[in-house]
Amino acid sequence: MSDVVDADELLRRIRRGRDLAAEEERVWLERAQSLTATDPDRAREATERALTYQVVAGVLTEIVAPGSHPADAGEAGAAGVRHVT
Repeated sequence: MSDVVDADELLRRIRRGRDLAAEEERVWLERAQSLTATDPDRAREATERALTYQVVAGVLTEIVAPGSHPADAGEAGAAGVRHVT
């Protein structure tokens, strides 16, 4: 990525990444649901992958719209980080 991009293009790329992460989360959750009865280990792995995509989408949402994706109080306390507005 050696091309220089303006802020609008960067924002478009971040939004595309966020949308892709949300779609992948949905796909992995569906996969986990379909595997729950037949293959619990693979269902657990699919759930973990869905959670990973959920976190990525949340981070990208926070970049695009700061404060629109509030952290849970339990998460903030566990990580030792306060959400500052």
